[in-house]
Amino acid sequence: MIAATRTRGEQVAQTVAIALMYAVPALFCVHLACVNDPDVWWHLRTGEWIAQHRAVPHADPFSSSAAGKPWDAYSWLFEVLIFRLFHSLGLTGIVAYSAAMVLAITAALHHLVRRLQQDFSIAVLLTLAACVAMGHLFSPRPWLFTILFFIVEIDVLMYARRTNRLRELACLPLLFALWANLHIQFIDGFILLGIAFADSIVSRFTNDLRSRTHPVWLGLVLFASVCAASANPYGWHIYRTAYQLAAQTGVLDKINELQAMPFRELPDFCVLFLAFAAVAVLARAPRLPLFEAALLLFAAMVSFRSQRDVWVMAVVATAILAQGIAGSEKAREDLPRFGYAFASLSACAAVALGFAAMQVNNTSLATKLAADTPVKALEFVQQKGHAGPLYNDFNWGGYLIWALRQPVSIDGRAALHGDDQLDRAVATMNAQPGWEKDTELSSANLVILPVKAPLVQVLRLDPKYQVVYEDSLAAVLIARKN
Repeated sequence: MIAATRTRGEQVAQTVAIALMYAVPALFCVHLACVNDPDVWWHLRTGEWIAQHRAVPHADPFSSSAAGKPWDAYSWLFEVLIFRLFHSLGLTGIVAYSAAMVLAITAALHHLVRRLQQDFSIAVLLTLAACVAMGHLFSPRPWLFTILFFIVEIDVLMYARRTNRLRELACLPLLFALWANLHIQFIDGFILLGIAFADSIVSRFTNDLRSRTHPVWLGLVLFASVCAASANPYGWHIYRTAYQLAAQTGVLDKINELQAMPFRELPDFCVLFLAFAAVAVLARAPRLPLFEAALLLFAAMVSFRSQRDVWVMAVVATAILAQGIAGSEKAREDLPRFGYAFASLSACAAVALGFAAMQVNNTSLATKLAADTPVKALEFVQQKGHAGPLYNDFNWGGYLIWALRQPVSIDGRAALHGDDQLDRAVATMNAQPGWEKDTELSSANLVILPVKAPLVQVLRLDPKYQVVYEDSLAAVLIARKN
Protein backbone atom coordinates (compact mmCIF):
# COMPACT_ATOMS: atom_id res chain seq x y z
CA MET A 1 0.00 0.00 0.00
CA ILE A 2 2.80 2.39 0.89
CA ALA A 3 4.70 1.55 -2.32
CA ALA A 4 1.58 2.15 -4.44
CA THR A 5 1.00 5.54 -2.83
CA ARG A 6 4.64 6.49 -3.40
CA THR A 7 4.43 5.48 -7.08
CA ARG A 8 1.30 7.54 -7.58
CA GLY A 9 3.00 10.51 -5.98
CA GLU A 10 5.99 10.14 -8.27
CA GLN A 11 3.69 10.03 -11.28
CA VAL A 12 1.99 13.23 -10.17
CA ALA A 13 5.37 14.86 -9.57
CA GLN A 14 6.52 13.93 -13.07
CA THR A 15 3.30 15.27 -14.59
CA VAL A 16 3.72 18.57 -12.74
CA ALA A 17 7.37 18.78 -13.78
CA ILE A 18 6.45 18.28 -17.44
CA ALA A 19 3.68 20.88 -17.23
CA LEU A 20 6.13 23.38 -15.75
CA MET A 21 8.76 22.51 -18.36
CA TYR A 22 6.27 23.17 -21.16
CA ALA A 23 4.99 26.38 -19.59
CA VAL A 24 8.21 28.12 -18.52
CA PRO A 25 9.67 28.91 -22.00
CA ALA A 26 6.24 30.10 -23.19
CA LEU A 27 5.84 32.25 -20.08
CA PHE A 28 9.25 33.72 -20.90
CA CYS A 29 7.76 34.82 -24.23
CA VAL A 30 4.80 36.38 -22.45
CA HIS A 31 7.16 38.23 -20.12
CA LEU A 32 9.31 39.35 -23.04
CA ALA A 33 6.16 40.50 -24.87
CA CYS A 34 7.99 41.12 -28.14
CA VAL A 35 5.94 43.43 -30.36
CA ASN A 36 8.78 45.67 -31.50
CA ASP A 37 10.33 43.11 -33.84
CA PRO A 38 11.19 45.10 -36.99
CA ASP A 39 10.08 42.43 -39.44
CA VAL A 40 6.74 41.33 -38.02
CA TRP A 41 5.14 44.53 -39.31
CA TRP A 42 5.82 44.02 -42.99
CA HIS A 43 4.68 40.44 -42.50
CA LEU A 44 1.44 41.84 -41.07
CA ARG A 45 1.00 44.22 -43.98
CA THR A 46 1.62 41.38 -46.43
CA GLY A 47 -0.99 39.25 -44.67
CA GLU A 48 -3.45 42.12 -44.93
CA TRP A 49 -2.64 42.59 -48.63
CA ILE A 50 -3.24 38.89 -49.28
CA ALA A 51 -6.54 38.99 -47.38
CA GLN A 52 -7.68 42.05 -49.35
CA HIS A 53 -6.64 40.77 -52.79
CA ARG A 54 -7.27 37.05 -52.17
CA ALA A 55 -3.97 36.37 -53.90
CA VAL A 56 -0.26 36.44 -53.15
CA PRO A 57 1.95 39.25 -54.45
CA HIS A 58 4.39 38.55 -57.27
CA ALA A 59 5.89 42.05 -57.32
CA ASP A 60 6.77 44.43 -54.49
CA PRO A 61 3.85 46.71 -53.56
CA PHE A 62 5.37 48.36 -50.47
CA SER A 63 8.56 50.23 -51.39
CA SER A 64 9.54 52.99 -53.79
CA SER A 65 13.06 51.70 -54.48
CA ALA A 66 11.88 48.21 -55.48
CA ALA A 67 8.39 49.02 -56.73
CA GLY A 68 7.28 46.46 -59.26
CA LYS A 69 10.39 44.32 -58.75
CA PRO A 70 9.66 40.56 -58.63
CA TRP A 71 9.06 39.46 -55.05
CA ASP A 72 7.75 36.22 -53.58
CA ALA A 73 5.94 36.33 -50.25
CA TYR A 74 7.28 32.89 -49.40
CA SER A 75 5.90 33.03 -45.84
CA TRP A 76 2.41 33.92 -47.06
CA LEU A 77 0.57 31.43 -44.84
CA PHE A 78 2.33 32.70 -41.72
CA GLU A 79 1.51 36.25 -42.78
CA VAL A 80 -2.18 35.47 -43.14
CA LEU A 81 -2.12 33.74 -39.75
CA ILE A 82 -0.38 36.58 -37.91
CA PHE A 83 -2.66 39.14 -39.55
CA ARG A 84 -5.77 37.22 -38.48
CA LEU A 85 -4.44 37.03 -34.93
CA PHE A 86 -3.69 40.75 -34.92
CA HIS A 87 -7.07 41.55 -36.44
CA SER A 88 -8.83 39.55 -33.72
CA LEU A 89 -6.65 40.21 -30.65
CA GLY A 90 -4.56 43.28 -31.49
CA LEU A 91 -0.98 43.38 -30.22
CA THR A 92 -1.82 40.59 -27.78
CA GLY A 93 -2.28 38.28 -30.76
CA ILE A 94 1.39 38.74 -31.72
CA VAL A 95 2.54 37.69 -28.25
CA ALA A 96 0.04 34.84 -28.23
CA TYR A 97 1.53 33.50 -31.46
CA SER A 98 5.05 33.47 -30.01
CA ALA A 99 3.95 31.86 -26.74
CA ALA A 100 1.87 29.17 -28.46
CA MET A 101 4.65 28.28 -30.89
CA VAL A 102 7.27 28.10 -28.15
CA LEU A 103 5.02 25.84 -26.10
CA ALA A 104 4.61 23.57 -29.13
CA ILE A 105 8.38 23.61 -29.78
CA THR A 106 9.11 22.65 -26.18
CA ALA A 107 6.60 19.79 -26.27
CA ALA A 108 7.94 18.51 -29.60
CA LEU A 109 11.53 18.74 -28.38
CA HIS A 110 10.70 16.79 -25.23
CA HIS A 111 8.95 14.14 -27.33
CA LEU A 112 12.12 13.78 -29.41
CA VAL A 113 14.33 13.53 -26.33
CA ARG A 114 12.19 11.10 -24.33
CA ARG A 115 12.08 8.65 -27.26
CA LEU A 116 15.89 8.60 -27.12
CA GLN A 117 16.51 8.91 -23.39
CA GLN A 118 14.87 6.74 -20.73
CA ASP A 119 15.97 8.83 -17.74
CA PHE A 120 13.21 11.30 -16.90
CA SER A 121 15.48 13.88 -15.24
CA ILE A 122 18.03 13.87 -18.05
CA ALA A 123 15.26 14.27 -20.64
CA VAL A 124 13.85 17.29 -18.80
CA LEU A 125 17.26 18.91 -18.36
CA LEU A 126 18.22 18.43 -22.00
CA THR A 127 14.92 19.90 -23.16
CA LEU A 128 15.32 22.96 -20.96
CA ALA A 129 18.96 23.41 -22.02
CA ALA A 130 17.92 23.44 -25.67
CA CYS A 131 15.17 25.98 -24.93
CA VAL A 132 17.68 28.24 -23.18
CA ALA A 133 20.02 27.98 -26.17
CA MET A 134 17.21 29.06 -28.52
CA GLY A 135 15.73 31.66 -26.16
CA HIS A 136 16.63 34.79 -28.13
CA LEU A 137 14.82 33.37 -31.18
CA PHE A 138 11.46 33.27 -29.43
CA SER A 139 10.08 36.25 -31.34
CA PRO A 140 7.06 36.54 -33.68
CA ARG A 141 8.77 35.24 -36.79
CA PRO A 142 7.93 32.42 -39.22
CA TRP A 143 11.17 30.68 -38.27
CA LEU A 144 9.35 29.28 -35.22
CA PHE A 145 7.51 26.99 -37.64
CA THR A 146 10.84 25.88 -39.10
CA ILE A 147 12.19 25.04 -35.65
CA LEU A 148 9.04 23.07 -34.81
CA PHE A 149 8.94 21.14 -38.08
CA PHE A 150 12.67 20.41 -38.00
CA ILE A 151 12.26 18.88 -34.53
CA VAL A 152 9.33 16.79 -35.74
CA GLU A 153 11.31 15.65 -38.78
CA ILE A 154 14.44 14.64 -36.88
CA ASP A 155 12.22 12.82 -34.37
CA VAL A 156 10.56 10.85 -37.18
CA LEU A 157 13.84 10.04 -38.93
CA MET A 158 15.70 8.90 -35.83
CA TYR A 159 12.77 6.74 -34.78
CA ALA A 160 12.52 5.17 -38.24
CA ARG A 161 16.27 4.50 -38.34
CA ARG A 162 16.10 2.63 -35.03
CA THR A 163 12.88 0.68 -35.55
CA ASN A 164 12.30 0.52 -39.34
CA ARG A 165 8.70 1.55 -38.71
CA LEU A 166 7.69 3.57 -41.74
CA ARG A 167 4.25 4.91 -40.83
CA GLU A 168 5.60 8.21 -39.54
CA LEU A 169 7.89 8.62 -42.57
CA ALA A 170 4.81 8.72 -44.80
CA CYS A 171 3.73 11.93 -43.06
CA LEU A 172 6.87 13.86 -44.05
CA PRO A 173 5.63 14.92 -47.53
CA LEU A 174 2.54 16.43 -45.88
CA LEU A 175 4.82 18.21 -43.41
CA PHE A 176 6.86 19.70 -46.26
CA ALA A 177 3.73 20.75 -48.15
CA LEU A 178 2.75 22.87 -45.13
CA TRP A 179 6.30 23.94 -44.28
CA ALA A 180 7.00 25.37 -47.74
CA ASN A 181 4.04 27.74 -47.36
CA LEU A 182 5.13 28.98 -43.96
CA HIS A 183 8.88 29.57 -44.15
CA ILE A 184 11.63 29.36 -46.74
CA GLN A 185 13.92 27.36 -44.45
CA PHE A 186 12.06 24.19 -45.31
CA ILE A 187 15.26 23.70 -47.32
CA ASP A 188 16.97 22.80 -44.02
CA GLY A 189 14.52 19.95 -43.74
CA PHE A 190 15.58 18.66 -47.14
CA ILE A 191 19.21 18.71 -46.04
CA LEU A 192 18.27 16.64 -43.00
CA LEU A 193 16.33 14.19 -45.15
CA GLY A 194 19.17 14.04 -47.66
CA ILE A 195 21.66 13.18 -44.90
CA ALA A 196 19.41 10.35 -43.72
CA PHE A 197 19.06 9.05 -47.28
CA ALA A 198 22.83 9.14 -47.89
CA ASP A 199 23.49 7.44 -44.57
CA SER A 200 21.05 4.63 -45.41
CA ILE A 201 22.95 3.98 -48.65
CA VAL A 202 26.34 3.96 -46.93
CA SER A 203 24.98 1.67 -44.22
CA ARG A 204 24.17 -0.98 -46.82
CA PHE A 205 27.82 -1.13 -47.88
CA THR A 206 29.29 -0.98 -44.37
CA ASN A 207 26.79 -3.35 -42.73
CA ASP A 208 26.03 -0.69 -40.14
CA LEU A 209 22.90 -1.93 -38.39
CA ARG A 210 22.23 1.38 -36.70
CA SER A 211 20.22 2.47 -39.76
CA ARG A 212 17.48 -0.05 -40.41
CA THR A 213 15.53 1.97 -42.95
CA HIS A 214 16.00 0.85 -46.53
CA PRO A 215 17.30 3.63 -48.82
CA VAL A 216 14.48 2.96 -51.29
CA TRP A 217 11.91 4.12 -48.76
CA LEU A 218 13.90 7.20 -47.78
CA GLY A 219 14.48 7.99 -51.46
CA LEU A 220 10.76 7.80 -52.16
CA VAL A 221 10.00 10.02 -49.15
CA LEU A 222 12.63 12.55 -50.28
CA PHE A 223 11.23 12.65 -53.83
CA ALA A 224 7.65 12.94 -52.59
CA SER A 225 8.65 15.71 -50.17
CA VAL A 226 10.36 17.73 -52.91
CA CYS A 227 7.23 17.46 -55.02
CA ALA A 228 4.97 18.27 -52.07
CA ALA A 229 6.94 21.42 -51.24
CA SER A 230 6.15 22.76 -54.71
CA ALA A 231 2.47 22.85 -53.72
CA ASN A 232 2.64 26.55 -52.97
CA PRO A 233 1.47 29.66 -54.87
CA TYR A 234 4.91 30.07 -56.46
CA GLY A 235 5.38 26.43 -57.46
CA TRP A 236 8.91 25.30 -58.34
CA HIS A 237 10.04 28.94 -58.34
CA ILE A 238 10.24 28.71 -54.55
CA TYR A 239 13.51 26.76 -54.92
CA ARG A 240 15.07 29.58 -56.92
CA THR A 241 13.99 32.02 -54.22
CA ALA A 242 15.63 29.83 -51.58
CA TYR A 243 18.86 29.76 -53.59
CA GLN A 244 18.87 33.54 -54.01
CA LEU A 245 18.44 34.04 -50.28
CA ALA A 246 21.25 31.60 -49.46
CA ALA A 247 23.56 33.20 -52.03
CA GLN A 248 23.15 36.72 -50.67
CA THR A 249 26.20 36.93 -48.42
CA GLY A 250 26.49 40.71 -48.34
CA VAL A 251 23.89 41.00 -45.57
CA LEU A 252 25.76 38.82 -43.08
CA ASP A 253 27.73 41.71 -41.59
CA LYS A 254 24.92 44.26 -41.74
CA ILE A 255 21.97 42.57 -40.03
CA ASN A 256 22.43 41.58 -36.39
CA GLU A 257 20.50 38.33 -36.53
CA LEU A 258 22.65 37.13 -39.44
CA GLN A 259 25.94 37.77 -37.67
CA ALA A 260 27.82 35.13 -35.69
CA MET A 261 27.14 34.68 -31.99
CA PRO A 262 28.85 37.43 -29.95
CA PHE A 263 29.15 35.19 -26.85
CA ARG A 264 27.92 37.87 -24.48
CA GLU A 265 24.88 36.10 -23.08
CA LEU A 266 23.99 32.75 -21.54
CA PRO A 267 22.20 31.27 -24.61
CA ASP A 268 25.36 31.60 -26.73
CA PHE A 269 27.45 29.66 -24.22
CA CYS A 270 24.67 27.12 -23.84
CA VAL A 271 24.86 26.44 -27.60
CA LEU A 272 28.62 26.04 -27.34
CA PHE A 273 28.30 23.67 -24.37
CA LEU A 274 25.75 21.51 -26.18
CA ALA A 275 28.00 21.37 -29.24
CA PHE A 276 31.08 20.32 -27.25
CA ALA A 277 29.08 17.75 -25.30
CA ALA A 278 27.68 16.26 -28.53
CA VAL A 279 31.21 16.02 -29.99
CA ALA A 280 32.36 14.23 -26.84
CA VAL A 281 29.50 11.73 -27.06
CA LEU A 282 30.28 10.95 -30.69
CA ALA A 283 34.02 10.75 -30.03
CA ARG A 284 33.65 8.03 -27.42
CA ALA A 285 31.49 5.84 -29.64
CA PRO A 286 33.24 2.59 -30.72
CA ARG A 287 32.31 3.37 -34.32
CA LEU A 288 31.60 6.87 -35.58
CA PRO A 289 27.87 7.19 -36.34
CA LEU A 290 27.87 8.82 -39.77
CA PHE A 291 24.30 10.16 -39.60
CA GLU A 292 24.82 11.96 -36.31
CA ALA A 293 28.29 13.17 -37.31
CA ALA A 294 27.01 14.60 -40.59
CA LEU A 295 24.12 16.27 -38.78
CA LEU A 296 26.48 17.85 -36.24
CA LEU A 297 28.76 19.10 -39.02
CA PHE A 298 25.81 20.68 -40.81
CA ALA A 299 24.62 22.24 -37.54
CA ALA A 300 28.05 23.71 -36.86
CA MET A 301 28.29 25.21 -40.36
CA VAL A 302 24.99 27.07 -40.13
CA SER A 303 24.74 27.83 -36.40
CA PHE A 304 28.21 29.31 -35.95
CA ARG A 305 27.78 31.32 -39.13
CA SER A 306 24.55 33.04 -38.16
CA GLN A 307 22.96 33.41 -34.73
CA ARG A 308 19.54 33.21 -36.39
CA ASP A 309 20.27 29.53 -37.01
CA VAL A 310 21.63 28.49 -33.62
CA TRP A 311 18.49 26.44 -33.15
CA VAL A 312 19.94 23.85 -35.55
CA MET A 313 22.84 23.13 -33.21
CA ALA A 314 20.56 23.24 -30.17
CA VAL A 315 18.21 20.62 -31.65
CA VAL A 316 20.85 18.36 -33.23
CA ALA A 317 23.19 18.38 -30.21
CA THR A 318 20.29 17.70 -27.84
CA ALA A 319 19.18 14.70 -29.93
CA ILE A 320 22.74 13.32 -29.99
CA LEU A 321 23.11 13.76 -26.24
CA ALA A 322 19.74 12.17 -25.53
CA GLN A 323 20.73 9.15 -27.59
CA GLY A 324 24.31 8.90 -26.30
CA ILE A 325 23.98 9.52 -22.55
CA ALA A 326 23.30 6.41 -20.50
CA GLY A 327 20.39 7.12 -18.20
CA SER A 328 19.22 5.27 -15.13
CA GLU A 329 16.63 2.53 -15.59
CA LYS A 330 15.27 3.36 -12.15
CA ALA A 331 14.57 6.95 -13.22
CA ARG A 332 12.34 5.99 -16.13
CA GLU A 333 9.38 8.16 -17.00
CA ASP A 334 6.17 6.73 -15.58
CA LEU A 335 3.26 9.07 -16.20
CA PRO A 336 -0.34 8.10 -15.51
CA ARG A 337 -2.76 7.60 -18.37
CA PHE A 338 -3.47 10.89 -20.15
CA GLY A 339 -0.58 12.40 -18.20
CA TYR A 340 0.81 14.25 -21.20
CA ALA A 341 -2.60 15.56 -22.16
CA PHE A 342 -3.11 16.87 -18.63
CA ALA A 343 0.38 18.40 -18.54
CA SER A 344 -0.18 20.10 -21.90
CA LEU A 345 -3.55 21.52 -20.89
CA SER A 346 -2.11 22.69 -17.58
CA ALA A 347 0.75 24.42 -19.40
CA CYS A 348 -1.71 26.16 -21.74
CA ALA A 349 -3.75 27.33 -18.75
CA ALA A 350 -0.61 28.60 -17.00
CA VAL A 351 0.41 30.58 -20.09
CA ALA A 352 -3.08 32.07 -20.42
CA LEU A 353 -2.99 33.10 -16.75
CA GLY A 354 0.47 34.54 -17.37
CA PHE A 355 -0.98 37.19 -19.68
CA ALA A 356 -3.17 38.44 -16.84
CA ALA A 357 -0.57 38.07 -14.09
CA MET A 358 2.08 39.98 -16.08
CA GLN A 359 -0.48 42.54 -17.31
CA VAL A 360 0.28 41.79 -20.95
CA ASN A 361 -2.57 43.46 -22.80
CA ASN A 362 -3.03 45.78 -25.75
CA THR A 363 -2.61 48.90 -23.61
CA SER A 364 0.68 47.84 -22.04
CA LEU A 365 1.96 46.48 -25.35
CA ALA A 366 1.14 49.74 -27.14
CA THR A 367 3.20 51.60 -24.54
CA LYS A 368 6.07 49.19 -25.01
CA LEU A 369 5.88 49.52 -28.79
CA ALA A 370 6.01 53.31 -28.60
CA ALA A 371 9.21 53.14 -26.55
CA ASP A 372 11.18 51.55 -29.40
CA THR A 373 9.23 52.45 -32.52
CA PRO A 374 8.42 55.90 -34.03
CA VAL A 375 4.72 55.68 -33.12
CA LYS A 376 4.41 59.33 -32.04
CA ALA A 377 6.40 60.57 -35.02
CA LEU A 378 4.02 58.79 -37.38
CA GLU A 379 1.01 60.20 -35.56
CA PHE A 380 2.44 63.67 -36.20
CA VAL A 381 3.08 62.90 -39.88
CA GLN A 382 -0.46 61.60 -40.38
CA GLN A 383 -1.96 64.53 -38.49
CA LYS A 384 -0.09 67.06 -40.62
CA GLY A 385 -0.65 65.13 -43.84
CA HIS A 386 3.02 65.01 -44.86
CA ALA A 387 3.46 62.89 -47.96
CA GLY A 388 6.41 61.17 -49.60
CA PRO A 389 8.51 60.23 -51.39
CA LEU A 390 9.85 58.87 -48.10
CA TYR A 391 13.37 58.21 -46.91
CA ASN A 392 13.59 56.04 -43.79
CA ASP A 393 15.75 53.93 -41.51
CA PHE A 394 16.24 50.26 -42.42
CA ASN A 395 15.03 48.96 -39.03
CA TRP A 396 11.86 51.06 -39.13
CA GLY A 397 10.93 50.21 -42.69
CA GLY A 398 8.69 47.31 -41.72
CA TYR A 399 6.71 49.34 -39.21
CA LEU A 400 6.37 52.24 -41.66
CA ILE A 401 4.96 49.83 -44.26
CA TRP A 402 2.28 48.86 -41.75
CA ALA A 403 1.51 52.13 -40.01
CA LEU A 404 2.24 54.91 -42.52
CA ARG A 405 0.85 53.28 -45.66
CA GLN A 406 3.35 55.06 -47.89
CA PRO A 407 6.04 53.42 -50.02
CA VAL A 408 9.26 53.13 -48.00
CA SER A 409 12.80 53.56 -49.27
CA ILE A 410 14.05 50.38 -47.60
CA ASP A 411 12.90 47.72 -45.15
CA GLY A 412 13.87 44.34 -43.72
CA ARG A 413 13.36 42.40 -46.95
CA ALA A 414 17.07 42.32 -47.61
CA ALA A 415 16.90 39.89 -50.52
CA LEU A 416 14.46 42.15 -52.35
CA HIS A 417 16.56 45.29 -52.00
CA GLY A 418 19.91 43.62 -52.66
CA ASP A 419 23.41 44.16 -51.30
CA ASP A 420 24.12 47.36 -53.25
CA GLN A 421 21.08 49.17 -51.93
CA LEU A 422 21.75 47.98 -48.38
CA ASP A 423 25.35 49.21 -48.60
CA ARG A 424 24.18 52.57 -49.89
CA ALA A 425 21.55 52.89 -47.15
CA VAL A 426 24.09 52.12 -44.42
CA ALA A 427 26.60 54.60 -45.84
CA THR A 428 23.98 57.33 -46.16
CA MET A 429 22.63 56.76 -42.65
CA ASN A 430 26.17 57.17 -41.31
CA ALA A 431 26.64 60.35 -43.39
CA GLN A 432 29.70 58.90 -45.08
CA PRO A 433 31.28 60.85 -47.96
CA GLY A 434 28.96 60.88 -50.95
CA TRP A 435 25.78 60.65 -48.87
CA GLU A 436 24.30 63.57 -50.78
CA LYS A 437 24.45 61.52 -53.99
CA ASP A 438 21.95 58.97 -52.67
CA THR A 439 19.06 59.34 -55.11
CA GLU A 440 16.55 57.92 -52.61
CA LEU A 441 17.42 60.74 -50.21
CA SER A 442 17.74 63.55 -52.77
CA SER A 443 14.29 62.78 -54.18
CA ALA A 444 12.63 62.43 -50.75
CA ASN A 445 10.06 64.91 -49.53
CA LEU A 446 9.71 63.24 -46.13
CA VAL A 447 12.53 61.84 -43.95
CA ILE A 448 11.94 59.73 -40.82
CA LEU A 449 15.07 58.64 -38.98
CA PRO A 450 16.40 57.93 -35.47
CA VAL A 451 17.06 61.27 -33.88
CA LYS A 452 20.67 60.32 -33.05
CA ALA A 453 21.52 59.08 -36.55
CA PRO A 454 24.57 60.85 -38.06
CA LEU A 455 22.53 61.69 -41.14
CA VAL A 456 20.04 63.66 -39.04
CA GLN A 457 22.83 65.80 -37.62
CA VAL A 458 24.05 66.57 -41.14
CA LEU A 459 20.58 67.34 -42.47
CA ARG A 460 19.96 69.81 -39.65
CA LEU A 461 22.59 72.01 -41.29
CA ASP A 462 21.35 71.43 -44.83
CA PRO A 463 19.13 74.31 -46.03
CA LYS A 464 17.15 71.89 -48.20
CA TYR A 465 15.60 70.19 -45.17
CA GLN A 466 13.57 71.37 -42.21
CA VAL A 467 13.09 69.51 -38.92
CA VAL A 468 9.36 69.60 -38.20
CA TYR A 469 9.24 67.07 -35.36
CA GLU A 470 11.58 65.31 -33.00
CA ASP A 471 11.41 63.44 -29.73
CA SER A 472 13.83 61.26 -27.79
CA LEU A 473 13.50 58.53 -30.42
CA ALA A 474 12.75 59.92 -33.88
CA ALA A 475 13.17 62.99 -36.06
CA VAL A 476 10.93 64.01 -38.95
CA LEU A 477 12.25 66.28 -41.67
CA ILE A 478 10.62 67.60 -44.79
CA ALA A 479 12.15 69.11 -47.92
CA ARG A 480 11.77 72.86 -48.11
CA LYS A 481 9.82 74.15 -51.06
CA ASN A 482 11.88 76.20 -53.50
